[in-house]
Amino acid sequence: MPISGTAHILSVSDGSPDLLGAVAMTDGSVNFAVVSQMASTIELCLFTDRRHPAMETHRIPLTNRRGDTWYAAVSGIPPGSTYGYRADGIWDPLAGLYYNPNKLLLDPYARRIDGPTNYHPSLHSKTEEGAMDPGDSSPHAPRAFVPDWNHYHWEGDTPLRIPMTDTVITELHVKGFSKLNPDVPEAIRGTYAGLAHSASTDYLRELGITTVQLLPVHQHMDDGFLLEKGLTNYWGYNTIGFFAPEARYAASDDPVTEFRDMVKALHKAGLEVILDVVYNHTCEAGTDGPTCFFRGFDNISYYHTDPARPGNYVDFTGCGNSVDVSHPQVLRLVLDSLRYWVEEMHVDGFRFDLAVELGRTIESYSRRAAFFQAIHQDPVLSRTKLIAEPWDLGYGGYQIGNFPIDWAELNGKFRDGVRRFWRGDPGVSGEFAARITGSEDLFAHNRRTPGASVNFITSHDGFTLHDLVSYNQKHNLDNGEKNADGDSHNISFNHGHEGFTTDKKILELRHRQVRNFLATLICSQGVPFILAGDERLRTQGGNNNGYCQDNAISWISWSANAEAKSLRQFVKRLLKLRQDFPILRRNTFFDGEVPDGGGLPDICWLRPDGKVKESIDWEADKPGSFSVLVHGASPEESLLFFFNARHETREFKFPHAPKVTWELVADTRDPLLKGNRTAPPVTVLVTQRSMQIWKRA
Repeated sequence: MPISGTAHILSVSDGSPDLLGAVAMTDGSVNFAVVSQMASTIELCLFTDRRHPAMETHRIPLTNRRGDTWYAAVSGIPPGSTYGYRADGIWDPLAGLYYNPNKLLLDPYARRIDGPTNYHPSLHSKTEEGAMDPGDSSPHAPRAFVPDWNHYHWEGDTPLRIPMTDTVITELHVKGFSKLNPDVPEAIRGTYAGLAHSASTDYLRELGITTVQLLPVHQHMDDGFLLEKGLTNYWGYNTIGFFAPEARYAASDDPVTEFRDMVKALHKAGLEVILDVVYNHTCEAGTDGPTCFFRGFDNISYYHTDPARPGNYVDFTGCGNSVDVSHPQVLRLVLDSLRYWVEEMHVDGFRFDLAVELGRTIESYSRRAAFFQAIHQDPVLSRTKLIAEPWDLGYGGYQIGNFPIDWAELNGKFRDGVRRFWRGDPGVSGEFAARITGSEDLFAHNRRTPGASVNFITSHDGFTLHDLVSYNQKHNLDNGEKNADGDSHNISFNHGHEGFTTDKKILELRHRQVRNFLATLICSQGVPFILAGDERLRTQGGNNNGYCQDNAISWISWSANAEAKSLRQFVKRLLKLRQDFPILRRNTFFDGEVPDGGGLPDICWLRPDGKVKESIDWEADKPGSFSVLVHGASPEESLLFFFNARHETREFKFPHAPKVTWELVADTRDPLLKGNRTAPPVTVLVTQRSMQIWKRA
């Protein structure tokens, strides 16, 4: 059937309901299919005039329907065209029904979005009085590109499949990582191409990183309240496209190809790619937010709503809405999205934002929820790295240790316990010991291994490591929210002065504490997770919520003073130590038992005097000061750690057995190891608030 528009005549045929989204066919047509359970009509809207890209040129009713899927095939669409949908039906917000044909809706399966995407008042479905808004949103609504038939050459690229216990993760923002790097060509700084550049990949590989975790790269929308203040949603936790790579991170006009090129380059450098994905909520916010896609197609299917009052959302995320992944169609959408990023974009895994929400029904959370079961049986997704942020904002939202057996989890208890220990809090040595040995208390109950614990001190959300030891309070005034945003519970310590100082004693102590944190993180059982830039002493000036700071506050500075260069070498040496000593990358938890045939236990906790710690020693009301001896498969793999979180230098005795000569391999007081590096089994002085690592000579 021919359809006339302002510039082109198109031909419409039946198409297929099996190919959701827009799919280019070999005969030159494009198959369109979209799901809506309760709409009365669905119209495909095409924008084919490249001189006026926001002008709708064709409107095609989708008359074919199978179940809840509406579909058609269209031929003759010019290259570079975009499209959206209009859905009509019952308008009853109190019943959770928001069908408003005046609003252009984005295809939930859009692979590439005409971006960047910004909030605009015309996107609202209803007026302030609650009536249907009559304004046409199409000039300002996000639209999807009509796909072309093309083939990407992966050049034999395959998943790296690095074991979890051998993994070292760095979390970074695509733009912020390379935006200021002078070794990256200026035209591609802050882009996928900039991260793919050898200056980026060489830096990460030489540091000892194995896996890059990217802050959200799904297309997102900038919030209206941020735009009014001249800010943007820099982190990107405001998703509008589960399949589309963020267009503003592309140096070219083809973000899909550029993203693939980036993944291929990172893989060639031996680096895996994990995506931080946000399936728990969308940019549509609360019922007064913009209507861009889900709300207009099937509000009560896509979002958790109150069964007694379906016009109200049940908000487990604090973002106004919560995606209902327990609904079969929504579950299919999320799984299709995940498989797309693995099969078509070659990523190696995912970090799921507020992952508890994905396992919720209205009643409760379950690690046997449909979402987790579907991933477990999926032959593609079950082989990827799966990392949960094990909390959300709903009732019972802290679920650390309660995810399926094949999942890893961000260990917030590690973060808090290690911060308290090095801050000098009393009575936390037992907690510290549990965290650095893999958090057996959290993960062993369902037969998981230390690799289930993703250990971190800092992440994008909170202070950088430099700021953690430099500020007692958050300093978020630049966010324009009167310092009310961001977490006030940081377990930080400024060591005598708030923020910037030239006091050499304070600076030396701060730098030593940074090394304490990094040495503890890298040498603990589990998976080290390092915030990019921490190894360079990156600061945000005390801002612990830089989500809206797309500027030098959040971007990594590549200028480095002597202390930053020294720290980078310190981290590099420690990551090499981790690689060289399998005892730091165990697949099983320590048991502390003496083998039946005699010998030494795999781990032994000692007091500073060299004697074995007793139960009463763990309850001490002073800051932690003890040593730990770990043994590997051979005597040469033995490592000895001295920890002194007290405010005075202490004498430590070497263990009575084995009687060997020890070699110092790391000292947070002396990162360059300028002093004597070997010692007979007698005593050693450990500076206040410092740690040492020794190996058998």
